Amino acid sequence: MERKLTASLEDYLEAILKIRDEKGIVRVKDIAKALNVKTSSVVSAIKSLTDKGLVNHEHYGYTKLTREGEQVAEEVYRRHKILYKLLSEVLKIPYEIAENDACAMEHHLSKETLERITKLIGFITACHLDKPIWLENLHYFIKENKMPDKCKLCEGAEK
Repeated sequence: MERKLTASLEDYLEAILKIRDEKGIVRVKDIAKALNVKTSSVVSAIKSLTDKGLVNHEHYGYTKLTREGEQVAEEVYRRHKILYKLLSEVLKIPYEIAENDACAMEHHLSKETLERITKLIGFITACHLDKPIWLENLHYFIKENKMPDKCKLCEGAEK
Protein backbone atom coordinates (compact mmCIF):
# COMPACT_ATOMS: atom_id res chain seq x y z
CA MET A 1 0.00 0.00 0.00
CA GLU A 2 1.41 3.42 -1.00
CA ARG A 3 1.84 5.63 2.04
CA LYS A 4 2.80 9.02 0.66
CA LEU A 5 2.79 11.33 3.64
CA THR A 6 2.46 15.07 3.77
CA ALA A 7 4.88 17.10 5.87
CA SER A 8 2.04 17.65 8.31
CA LEU A 9 1.39 13.92 8.78
CA GLU A 10 5.11 13.32 9.25
CA ASP A 11 5.04 16.00 11.97
CA TYR A 12 2.20 14.14 13.69
CA LEU A 13 4.15 10.88 13.64
CA GLU A 14 7.22 12.62 15.02
CA ALA A 15 5.16 14.26 17.77
CA ILE A 16 3.55 10.93 18.72
CA LEU A 17 7.00 9.32 18.94
CA LYS A 18 8.42 12.10 21.11
CA ILE A 19 5.39 12.20 23.43
CA ARG A 20 5.43 8.42 23.80
CA ASP A 21 9.13 8.47 24.65
CA GLU A 22 8.59 11.28 27.18
CA LYS A 23 5.29 10.25 28.82
CA GLY A 24 4.80 6.60 27.91
CA ILE A 25 1.28 7.21 26.60
CA VAL A 26 -0.04 9.55 23.92
CA ARG A 27 -3.33 11.41 24.14
CA VAL A 28 -4.93 13.63 21.51
CA LYS A 29 -4.61 16.66 23.79
CA ASP A 30 -0.86 16.03 24.16
CA ILE A 31 -0.41 15.95 20.39
CA ALA A 32 -2.49 19.13 20.01
CA LYS A 33 -0.36 20.90 22.61
CA ALA A 34 2.93 19.70 21.11
CA LEU A 35 2.00 20.85 17.60
CA ASN A 36 0.00 23.90 18.70
CA VAL A 37 -3.10 22.78 16.77
CA LYS A 38 -6.74 22.14 17.63
CA THR A 39 -7.81 18.72 18.84
CA SER A 40 -10.12 18.43 15.83
CA SER A 41 -7.05 18.70 13.57
CA VAL A 42 -5.35 15.95 15.57
CA VAL A 43 -8.39 13.68 15.28
CA SER A 44 -8.43 14.19 11.51
CA ALA A 45 -4.70 13.47 11.19
CA ILE A 46 -4.96 10.38 13.40
CA LYS A 47 -7.79 9.05 11.20
CA SER A 48 -5.59 9.50 8.14
CA LEU A 49 -2.61 7.85 9.84
CA THR A 50 -4.84 5.00 11.02
CA ASP A 51 -6.14 4.50 7.47
CA LYS A 52 -2.52 4.29 6.30
CA GLY A 53 -1.73 1.66 8.94
CA LEU A 54 0.73 3.88 10.82
CA VAL A 55 -1.13 4.35 14.13
CA ASN A 56 -3.76 2.63 16.21
CA HIS A 57 -6.15 4.82 18.15
CA GLU A 58 -8.71 3.91 20.76
CA HIS A 59 -11.80 6.12 20.62
CA TYR A 60 -11.35 8.61 23.49
CA GLY A 61 -8.19 6.72 24.38
CA TYR A 62 -4.53 6.49 23.56
CA THR A 63 -2.71 6.69 20.25
CA LYS A 64 -0.01 4.14 19.48
CA LEU A 65 2.36 3.83 16.57
CA THR A 66 2.26 0.63 14.58
CA ARG A 67 5.58 -1.03 13.80
CA GLU A 68 5.65 0.68 10.41
CA GLY A 69 4.50 3.97 11.93
CA GLU A 70 7.34 3.81 14.41
CA GLN A 71 9.86 3.23 11.62
CA VAL A 72 8.57 6.23 9.67
CA ALA A 73 8.46 8.41 12.81
CA GLU A 74 12.01 7.44 13.77
CA GLU A 75 13.27 8.28 10.27
CA VAL A 76 11.58 11.70 10.35
CA TYR A 77 13.02 12.36 13.81
CA ARG A 78 16.48 11.20 12.69
CA ARG A 79 16.38 13.68 9.79
CA HIS A 80 15.26 16.41 12.20
CA LYS A 81 18.12 15.74 14.64
CA ILE A 82 20.73 15.74 11.86
CA LEU A 83 19.48 19.02 10.43
CA TYR A 84 19.15 20.58 13.87
CA LYS A 85 22.75 19.63 14.65
CA LEU A 86 23.97 21.18 11.39
CA LEU A 87 22.07 24.40 12.00
CA SER A 88 22.75 24.80 15.72
CA GLU A 89 26.23 23.38 16.20
CA VAL A 90 27.90 23.99 12.86
CA LEU A 91 26.19 27.16 11.66
CA LYS A 92 25.46 28.52 15.19
CA ILE A 93 21.81 29.31 14.42
CA PRO A 94 19.92 30.17 17.64
CA TYR A 95 17.91 27.30 19.19
CA GLU A 96 14.36 28.31 18.24
CA ILE A 97 15.26 29.22 14.66
CA ALA A 98 17.32 26.04 14.22
CA GLU A 99 14.46 23.96 15.62
CA ASN A 100 11.86 25.54 13.31
CA ASP A 101 14.10 25.40 10.24
CA ALA A 102 15.07 21.77 10.89
CA CYS A 103 11.37 20.93 11.10
CA ALA A 104 10.67 22.67 7.80
CA MET A 105 13.68 21.17 6.02
CA GLU A 106 13.31 17.59 7.23
CA HIS A 107 10.42 16.96 4.84
CA HIS A 108 11.98 18.31 1.67
CA LEU A 109 15.61 17.21 1.40
CA SER A 110 16.61 14.49 -1.00
CA LYS A 111 18.06 11.29 0.37
CA GLU A 112 21.42 12.20 -1.23
CA THR A 113 21.59 15.64 0.40
CA LEU A 114 20.65 14.27 3.80
CA GLU A 115 23.29 11.55 3.41
CA ARG A 116 25.97 14.17 2.69
CA ILE A 117 24.89 16.30 5.65
CA THR A 118 25.03 13.19 7.83
CA LYS A 119 28.57 12.49 6.60
CA LEU A 120 29.57 16.11 7.24
CA ILE A 121 28.31 15.92 10.83
CA GLY A 122 30.05 12.56 11.26
CA PHE A 123 33.29 14.00 9.86
CA ILE A 124 33.17 16.97 12.22
CA THR A 125 32.39 14.90 15.31
CA ALA A 126 34.98 12.22 14.45
CA CYS A 127 37.78 14.78 14.69
CA HIS A 128 39.96 13.98 17.69
CA LEU A 129 40.57 17.63 18.45
CA ASP A 130 38.14 19.63 20.58
CA LYS A 131 37.10 21.63 17.54
CA PRO A 132 38.61 21.39 14.06
CA ILE A 133 40.49 24.53 13.04
CA TRP A 134 38.31 25.12 10.00
CA LEU A 135 35.17 24.93 12.16
CA GLU A 136 36.65 27.36 14.65
CA ASN A 137 37.46 29.71 11.75
CA LEU A 138 33.92 29.30 10.39
CA HIS A 139 32.38 30.21 13.75
CA TYR A 140 34.63 33.28 13.93
CA PHE A 141 33.64 34.22 10.38
CA ILE A 142 29.92 33.82 11.18
CA LYS A 143 30.23 36.00 14.28
CA GLU A 144 32.61 38.68 12.95
CA ASN A 145 31.83 38.55 9.21
CA LYS A 146 35.53 38.36 8.41
CA MET A 147 38.31 35.80 8.39
CA PRO A 148 40.40 35.53 11.54
CA ASP A 149 43.66 37.47 11.44
CA LYS A 150 45.60 34.26 12.05
CA CYS A 151 43.75 31.75 9.90
CA LYS A 152 45.87 28.60 10.16
CA LEU A 153 44.14 27.15 7.12
CA CYS A 154 45.08 30.11 4.96
CA GLU A 155 48.75 30.35 6.01
CA GLY A 156 50.91 29.37 3.10
CA ALA A 157 47.96 29.16 0.70
CA GLU A 158 48.67 32.62 -0.71
CA LYS A 159 52.06 31.69 -2.11
